[in-house]
Amino acid sequence: MEEHAVYRVLMVEDDRGIAQAVQTQGELWNLQVRQVRDLRHVMEEFAAFDPHLVLLDIGLPCFDGYHWCTEIRRVSRVPVIFISSAADNMNIIMAMNLGADDFIAKPFDQSVLMAKIQALLRRTYDFGASAPVLEHRGALLNTGDNTLTYQGQRVSLTKNEYRILLCLMQSKGRVVSREKLMERLWETDSFVDENTLTVNIGRLRKKLDAAGLPGFITTRVGLGYMVG
Repeated sequence: MEEHAVYRVLMVEDDRGIAQAVQTQGELWNLQVRQVRDLRHVMEEFAAFDPHLVLLDIGLPCFDGYHWCTEIRRVSRVPVIFISSAADNMNIIMAMNLGADDFIAKPFDQSVLMAKIQALLRRTYDFGASAPVLEHRGALLNTGDNTLTYQGQRVSLTKNEYRILLCLMQSKGRVVSREKLMERLWETDSFVDENTLTVNIGRLRKKLDAAGLPGFITTRVGLGYMVG
Protein backbone atom coordinates (compact mmCIF):
# COMPACT_ATOMS: atom_id res chain seq x y z
CA MET A 1 0.00 0.00 0.00
CA GLU A 2 1.10 3.58 -0.60
CA GLU A 3 2.18 5.66 2.39
CA HIS A 4 -0.87 7.95 2.22
CA ALA A 5 -3.40 5.41 0.99
CA VAL A 6 -6.87 5.43 2.52
CA TYR A 7 -7.43 2.08 4.21
CA ARG A 8 -10.96 0.65 4.22
CA VAL A 9 -12.28 -0.61 7.56
CA LEU A 10 -15.54 -2.56 7.74
CA MET A 11 -17.33 -2.41 11.09
CA VAL A 12 -19.71 -5.23 12.01
CA GLU A 13 -21.43 -3.57 14.95
CA ASP A 14 -25.11 -3.00 15.82
CA ASP A 15 -24.50 -0.03 18.15
CA ARG A 16 -24.76 2.95 15.80
CA GLY A 17 -23.33 5.30 18.41
CA ILE A 18 -20.11 3.32 18.68
CA ALA A 19 -19.93 2.89 14.90
CA GLN A 20 -20.37 6.63 14.31
CA ALA A 21 -17.71 7.49 16.89
CA VAL A 22 -15.23 5.09 15.28
CA GLN A 23 -16.05 6.44 11.82
CA THR A 24 -15.48 10.04 12.95
CA GLN A 25 -12.20 9.17 14.66
CA GLY A 26 -11.12 7.03 11.72
CA GLU A 27 -11.37 9.96 9.31
CA LEU A 28 -8.74 11.78 11.40
CA TRP A 29 -6.43 8.78 10.86
CA ASN A 30 -7.08 8.64 7.11
CA LEU A 31 -9.37 5.60 7.40
CA GLN A 32 -12.58 4.98 5.49
CA VAL A 33 -14.85 3.28 8.03
CA ARG A 34 -18.14 1.72 6.92
CA GLN A 35 -20.73 0.10 9.17
CA VAL A 36 -22.46 -3.01 7.80
CA ARG A 37 -26.01 -1.93 7.07
CA ASP A 38 -27.68 -5.37 6.98
CA LEU A 39 -26.27 -7.70 9.63
CA ARG A 40 -27.99 -10.65 7.94
CA HIS A 41 -25.81 -10.24 4.85
CA VAL A 42 -22.37 -9.39 6.19
CA MET A 43 -20.47 -11.34 3.52
CA GLU A 44 -22.18 -9.53 0.65
CA GLU A 45 -21.13 -6.18 2.10
CA PHE A 46 -17.67 -7.55 2.87
CA ALA A 47 -17.22 -8.53 -0.79
CA ALA A 48 -18.59 -5.24 -2.11
CA PHE A 49 -16.46 -3.03 0.17
CA ASP A 50 -13.29 -5.19 -0.01
CA PRO A 51 -11.93 -3.92 3.33
CA HIS A 52 -8.32 -3.88 4.48
CA LEU A 53 -9.44 -4.63 8.06
CA VAL A 54 -12.62 -5.75 9.87
CA LEU A 55 -13.84 -4.64 13.30
CA LEU A 56 -16.19 -7.31 14.64
CA ASP A 57 -18.45 -7.40 17.70
CA ILE A 58 -19.45 -10.72 19.26
CA GLY A 59 -23.05 -9.97 20.29
CA LEU A 60 -24.94 -9.40 17.06
CA PRO A 61 -28.51 -10.15 15.88
CA CYS A 62 -29.11 -13.15 13.60
CA PHE A 63 -25.56 -14.59 13.80
CA ASP A 64 -22.83 -13.74 16.30
CA GLY A 65 -19.36 -12.43 15.55
CA TYR A 66 -17.83 -15.89 15.76
CA HIS A 67 -20.00 -17.02 12.84
CA TRP A 68 -18.95 -14.08 10.69
CA CYS A 69 -15.29 -14.46 11.58
CA THR A 70 -15.48 -18.07 10.42
CA GLU A 71 -17.15 -17.03 7.16
CA ILE A 72 -14.56 -14.31 6.53
CA ARG A 73 -11.71 -16.74 7.15
CA ARG A 74 -13.15 -19.11 4.54
CA VAL A 75 -12.37 -16.58 1.81
CA SER A 76 -9.85 -14.06 3.12
CA ARG A 77 -6.84 -13.44 5.38
CA VAL A 78 -7.87 -9.82 5.99
CA PRO A 79 -7.02 -8.65 9.55
CA VAL A 80 -9.88 -8.99 12.05
CA ILE A 81 -10.11 -7.19 15.41
CA PHE A 82 -12.87 -8.21 17.82
CA ILE A 83 -14.36 -5.39 19.92
CA SER A 84 -16.66 -6.64 22.66
CA SER A 85 -17.72 -6.13 26.27
CA ALA A 86 -17.57 -9.93 26.62
CA ALA A 87 -13.82 -9.75 27.22
CA ASP A 88 -13.36 -12.75 29.49
CA ASN A 89 -10.56 -15.21 28.77
CA MET A 90 -12.85 -17.79 27.16
CA ASN A 91 -14.18 -15.33 24.56
CA ILE A 92 -10.74 -13.92 23.82
CA ILE A 93 -9.29 -17.42 23.31
CA MET A 94 -12.22 -18.44 21.10
CA ALA A 95 -11.86 -15.32 18.95
CA MET A 96 -8.13 -15.93 18.46
CA ASN A 97 -8.68 -19.60 17.66
CA LEU A 98 -11.15 -18.59 14.93
CA GLY A 99 -8.55 -16.39 13.27
CA ALA A 100 -8.86 -12.98 14.95
CA ASP A 101 -5.71 -10.84 15.05
CA ASP A 102 -6.56 -8.81 18.17
CA PHE A 103 -9.27 -8.33 20.81
CA ILE A 104 -10.23 -4.99 22.37
CA ALA A 105 -12.58 -4.77 25.35
CA LYS A 106 -15.49 -2.32 25.45
CA PRO A 107 -15.55 0.41 26.52
CA PHE A 108 -12.33 1.38 24.78
CA ASP A 109 -10.35 4.55 24.23
CA GLN A 110 -10.67 5.68 20.60
CA SER A 111 -7.00 6.63 20.40
CA VAL A 112 -5.93 3.18 21.61
CA LEU A 113 -8.23 1.53 19.02
CA MET A 114 -6.79 3.68 16.22
CA ALA A 115 -3.22 2.95 17.31
CA LYS A 116 -3.92 -0.80 17.27
CA ILE A 117 -5.59 -0.55 13.84
CA GLN A 118 -2.63 1.37 12.42
CA ALA A 119 -0.11 -1.09 13.85
CA LEU A 120 -2.00 -4.07 12.43
CA LEU A 121 -2.38 -2.42 9.02
CA ARG A 122 1.37 -1.69 8.91
CA ARG A 123 2.28 -5.26 9.83
CA THR A 124 -0.14 -6.72 7.30
CA TYR A 125 0.33 -4.53 4.26
CA ASP A 126 4.08 -4.24 4.48
CA PHE A 127 3.90 -7.77 3.11
CA GLY A 128 1.32 -7.12 0.38
CA ALA A 129 -2.38 -6.37 0.23
CA SER A 130 -5.05 -8.96 0.85
CA ALA A 131 -6.53 -10.65 -2.16
CA PRO A 132 -9.86 -9.15 -3.25
CA VAL A 133 -13.12 -11.09 -3.24
CA LEU A 134 -15.80 -10.78 -5.94
CA GLU A 135 -19.44 -11.51 -5.06
CA HIS A 136 -22.55 -12.36 -7.09
CA ARG A 137 -25.78 -14.02 -5.90
CA GLY A 138 -24.08 -14.86 -2.61
CA ALA A 139 -21.20 -16.68 -4.34
CA LEU A 140 -17.74 -15.41 -3.44
CA LEU A 141 -14.82 -15.72 -5.88
CA ASN A 142 -11.57 -15.61 -3.93
CA THR A 143 -8.81 -14.28 -6.16
CA GLY A 144 -6.21 -15.38 -3.62
CA ASP A 145 -6.58 -19.13 -4.10
CA ASN A 146 -8.78 -19.37 -7.23
CA THR A 147 -11.79 -20.90 -5.49
CA LEU A 148 -15.51 -20.12 -5.34
CA THR A 149 -17.37 -20.31 -2.03
CA TYR A 150 -21.15 -20.62 -1.81
CA GLN A 151 -23.15 -21.37 1.36
CA GLY A 152 -20.04 -22.69 3.08
CA GLN A 153 -19.08 -24.97 0.20
CA ARG A 154 -15.73 -24.38 -1.51
CA VAL A 155 -15.52 -25.14 -5.24
CA SER A 156 -12.06 -25.68 -6.74
CA LEU A 157 -11.57 -24.25 -10.23
CA THR A 158 -9.04 -25.01 -12.93
CA LYS A 159 -6.90 -22.15 -14.20
CA ASN A 160 -9.10 -21.67 -17.27
CA GLU A 161 -12.37 -21.97 -15.33
CA TYR A 162 -11.12 -19.38 -12.86
CA ARG A 163 -10.10 -16.94 -15.62
CA ILE A 164 -13.50 -17.26 -17.29
CA LEU A 165 -15.42 -16.70 -14.05
CA LEU A 166 -13.15 -13.83 -13.00
CA CYS A 167 -13.73 -12.06 -16.31
CA LEU A 168 -17.51 -12.55 -16.10
CA MET A 169 -17.77 -11.40 -12.46
CA GLN A 170 -15.57 -8.37 -13.10
CA SER A 171 -18.06 -7.44 -15.84
CA LYS A 172 -21.16 -8.19 -13.74
CA GLY A 173 -24.28 -6.88 -15.45
CA ARG A 174 -22.62 -6.72 -18.86
CA VAL A 175 -22.25 -9.25 -21.67
CA VAL A 176 -18.70 -10.50 -22.26
CA SER A 177 -17.93 -11.57 -25.83
CA ARG A 178 -16.40 -14.94 -26.66
CA GLU A 179 -13.46 -13.05 -28.17
CA LYS A 180 -12.69 -11.30 -24.88
CA LEU A 181 -12.93 -14.55 -22.95
CA MET A 182 -10.54 -16.23 -25.37
CA GLU A 183 -8.11 -13.33 -24.94
CA ARG A 184 -8.19 -13.99 -21.19
CA LEU A 185 -7.53 -17.68 -21.74
CA TRP A 186 -4.68 -16.84 -24.12
CA GLU A 187 -2.90 -15.45 -21.05
CA THR A 188 -2.31 -19.06 -20.06
CA ASP A 189 0.40 -21.20 -21.61
CA SER A 190 -1.89 -23.21 -23.87
CA PHE A 191 -3.50 -22.55 -27.24
CA VAL A 192 -7.17 -21.61 -26.97
CA ASP A 193 -9.75 -21.95 -29.72
CA GLU A 194 -13.56 -21.73 -29.89
CA ASN A 195 -13.95 -25.38 -28.90
CA THR A 196 -11.65 -25.00 -25.88
CA LEU A 197 -13.74 -22.09 -24.61
CA THR A 198 -17.00 -24.02 -25.10
CA VAL A 199 -15.65 -27.06 -23.26
CA ASN A 200 -14.39 -24.97 -20.32
CA ILE A 201 -17.66 -23.08 -19.97
CA GLY A 202 -19.56 -26.37 -20.06
CA ARG A 203 -17.42 -27.83 -17.27
CA LEU A 204 -17.69 -24.64 -15.23
CA ARG A 205 -21.47 -24.64 -15.52
CA LYS A 206 -21.61 -28.25 -14.26
CA LYS A 207 -19.56 -27.29 -11.19
CA LEU A 208 -21.77 -24.29 -10.52
CA ASP A 209 -24.94 -26.37 -10.93
CA ALA A 210 -23.59 -28.97 -8.48
CA ALA A 211 -22.80 -26.21 -5.97
CA GLY A 212 -26.41 -24.97 -6.07
CA LEU A 213 -25.93 -22.16 -8.58
CA PRO A 214 -27.94 -23.14 -11.67
CA GLY A 215 -28.09 -20.51 -14.38
CA PHE A 216 -25.17 -18.60 -12.88
CA ILE A 217 -23.68 -18.16 -16.36
CA THR A 218 -26.17 -17.24 -19.07
CA THR A 219 -25.67 -17.24 -22.83
CA ARG A 220 -26.62 -14.25 -24.94
CA VAL A 221 -26.90 -15.71 -28.43
CA GLY A 222 -24.64 -13.96 -30.90
CA LEU A 223 -23.17 -11.75 -28.17
CA GLY A 224 -21.44 -13.83 -25.51
CA TYR A 225 -21.94 -14.66 -21.82
CA MET A 226 -22.74 -12.96 -18.55
CA VAL A 227 -23.37 -13.88 -14.92
CA GLY A 228 -27.07 -13.86 -14.17
